[in-house]
Amino acid sequence: MPRLSGQQKRKKHYRPSGKKREGNAAKFITRTRAVHYLQLSLPMFRKLCILKGIFPRVPKKKVEGNHKTYYHMKDIMFLAHEPLLDKFRDIKAYDRKIKKAVAKKNKDLAIRLKSRRPNYQLDPLIRQRYPRFIDALRDLDDCLTMVNLFAALPATESTRIDVERIHNCRRLSHEWLAYVARTHSLRKTFISVKGIYYQAEIEGQKITWLTPHALQQVVPDDVDFNVLLTFLEFYETLLAFVNFRLYHSINVEYPPILDPFLEAEAAGIFFFQSVCIVSIFSAGSRRTFGNSQIGGSEEQNEVRLLPASEPGALMHLVENASVDDKDDKETKECKSLFKNLKFFLGREVPKDSLLFIIPAFGGTVSWEGDGSPLERLMKALPIRPSQGHVYLSREYVQPQWIYDCVNARIILPTEAYMVGRVPPPHLSPFVDNEAEGYVPEYAETIKRLQSASRRRVLPVPGTDDGDLDDPQHLLAEGVIDRTQAQEASEKKQELIKLEKQYHDELNMELQGISYSESLLSKKKAESSSIGAEEKLEDGLDAEEMAATDATSMSKVVMSRKKRKLYEAMQISKERKRSGVKLLKERKKKAEQSSAP
Repeated sequence: MPRLSGQQKRKKHYRPSGKKREGNAAKFITRTRAVHYLQLSLPMFRKLCILKGIFPRVPKKKVEGNHKTYYHMKDIMFLAHEPLLDKFRDIKAYDRKIKKAVAKKNKDLAIRLKSRRPNYQLDPLIRQRYPRFIDALRDLDDCLTMVNLFAALPATESTRIDVERIHNCRRLSHEWLAYVARTHSLRKTFISVKGIYYQAEIEGQKITWLTPHALQQVVPDDVDFNVLLTFLEFYETLLAFVNFRLYHSINVEYPPILDPFLEAEAAGIFFFQSVCIVSIFSAGSRRTFGNSQIGGSEEQNEVRLLPASEPGALMHLVENASVDDKDDKETKECKSLFKNLKFFLGREVPKDSLLFIIPAFGGTVSWEGDGSPLERLMKALPIRPSQGHVYLSREYVQPQWIYDCVNARIILPTEAYMVGRVPPPHLSPFVDNEAEGYVPEYAETIKRLQSASRRRVLPVPGTDDGDLDDPQHLLAEGVIDRTQAQEASEKKQELIKLEKQYHDELNMELQGISYSESLLSKKKAESSSIGAEEKLEDGLDAEEMAATDATSMSKVVMSRKKRKLYEAMQISKERKRSGVKLLKERKKKAEQSSAP
């Protein structure tokens, strides 16, 4: 065999095709290859990825094209050793047996096989994905939103939404609301077109979720409910774990137990059929429910049964809550917001939301119908402007007053929220007005009411005791805005200047200097100050020019990617300024049109 010359020799790093790969080709794998590697169908692979928390990746270089979905090879190897994968394969093989029995018209065998169908538990997955309880709380936003969404959906055969699953979602959501109301953890709420937003703070974590309005929901046809049901299956288990931990942290027994008497009592008012059960650890006590009594001993805890559909069920839960002296300042403020106030809910108001919000802030709720716990009422919340009989001892307001008081943390005046009037704008507590550059007029009014209720400063800064406070400190605390802080600082400087002039005149009188000599010295001082101001302005102009030159020079040095990013940031700032300018122009036109 002839020897190869030097040019015909193979390269040092030559690797034949089909051998070991390196780089992105070895780190990432396409979805089609992953499905073939795991020997699964695409729906089963998608379900397994959702349950395990594995999501597609975007490699820097897509080896097999931009139109394909890529996964990390380590994630696929992690799925290959998952015990749940074997369980899915067993279930698939067992379903084939059922299908074969049905095809042979052997009904007895098919029924017997369906009753023995293998099942799987997601408890180990919860422990794997959330090793700490704080991790589960951080991932609870989408969980609560999904559970509340399915709790409001109708049960249909086309979407495979089971009635038992809807009842379970309602039960879990009401258990969560009961805990938030009892611990006074609710911080913000906002009514939008999509639904009602809530934000609670539990163990230092802010949890925000959305609940749909109490309306008939229309199930769309273009939504893949198989994916949503897979997410819901995992979220139900996660929320049950979280509720169990939270209930035991406040010495409350979990899970709930059904009380047929209270369920039948609440069935005529609400259409909820789930039950929220609360077991309070208090030995040796006795409580009466209707015509039945539940006794307690030293060995048996008192069991208190509260249906989530019962009006005021959350209120009863809050009333028997034990007082915790370790509450922080914000929790104590929320607990006493509606203290000593009694509310009566009309038929047209959102009862579910108000039955949760009012007890969470220390109020007492009553409703229209049999079994109302209150006889004398101080507040009333009807939505209809015309009432058959109006009590002078009550105040009839719209439900928006409750939400605005919660966000402002003060009791707002009820004149603007009277029945029949157009209420003030419902401002979102999730928007930072200072960062957006535009502060609505009603937000400034609420700030002045907050400062007046806390007795920190007067509503108008710069008068009486307000002159003694630092405007920058008030600006940092959010009592006044930037314009008011600038005006207050200018007025404070003028007062300091006048005070200094008065002391100088007193000193000159003591030294025996005449008035004419003092005027000459004053003119010389003014001329020197004018020259200093001109120099200062020239210095400022020079500084601005230097800053502009530095910005332009830095843009020249930037790479194309960074320069494009910087230009995009400037465009977004300019859009924000134009939006603020448009809002101010609309406000000015509205004021001119409303003026006589």
